[in-house]
Amino acid sequence: MSLTDMYNIALMQGFAGLSLFAVLLLMGLGLAIIFGQMGVINMAHGEFMAIGAYTIFLFSTLTQNYLPDAMQAYFPFAICVAFVIAFIVGWFVEWALIRHLYKRPLDTLLATWGLSLGMQQMFRSTFGPKEVSPTLPDWLMGSWAPSEGLDIPINGMFVLALTALVTGLVMLALYKSRWGLRVRATVSNRVMANAIGINTKKTDRLTFAIGCGIAGVAGAAFTTIGSTGPTSGQLYIVDSFLVVTFGGAASLLGTVVSAFGIAQTQSISEFFMTGSMAKVLTLSLIVLILMMRPQGLFASKVRR
Repeated sequence: MSLTDMYNIALMQGFAGLSLFAVLLLMGLGLAIIFGQMGVINMAHGEFMAIGAYTIFLFSTLTQNYLPDAMQAYFPFAICVAFVIAFIVGWFVEWALIRHLYKRPLDTLLATWGLSLGMQQMFRSTFGPKEVSPTLPDWLMGSWAPSEGLDIPINGMFVLALTALVTGLVMLALYKSRWGLRVRATVSNRVMANAIGINTKKTDRLTFAIGCGIAGVAGAAFTTIGSTGPTSGQLYIVDSFLVVTFGGAASLLGTVVSAFGIAQTQSISEFFMTGSMAKVLTLSLIVLILMMRPQGLFASKVRR
């Protein structure tokens, strides 16, 4: 094998890591808002990702059966609908369940784990136990070959662009919008935020719903690189919590850096060893770093 071949393989493996990075980052962003900003351990976060993925599949099926001429245009619209549906379900879950469990982390963990199991059963009853895949538009298929022997999948580039857009919008909203100001005030000092007229309960509900909506977008992105089943979300929930914890629970910048590091370490390691060993190596490195820096890579200073 020539040096050029090895270089091309390393680049393609690295780009495969970027696709994983994109999904982990979108999942991590939602969790960073819910867990980092609100302190809620949402074990059902993966199921909100599955809501987004099944929304894409449903739109694909309906478009293919009733509006075949719109197959090339349905995907961006379906992503927006995935966000809206996950947002609405998240709003309802916060109102019906989460708001009664604030400052009770163990109860929240158990309640959302039960919610996770219930949602998985709902997916099985509605879509069946087998994994499904949507029919993607033709413009998402194929690859781009910037040089001979180097093929970069177009769907991977689309997922990266989508992730960059969502990350930019979240950062903009958190630091330039009234909602972001209220969230940061509530995180910094909830009692003082209430005293100056901020409705912290409404802020909590909106924040939880937005985090769930972002998970729905992560599910939409996931459909371009994998098939969806009732338990697909659970495959990413542990990695997503690792991303948030490793980066710093209340730091969006830490979430970005952490997702990139974990995805690239795992992807490149899989080229030299089995998938399970690559996972062990990645987890071992995270544990070692957290032992030296338990607050994460980018710990935010907030008043408790």
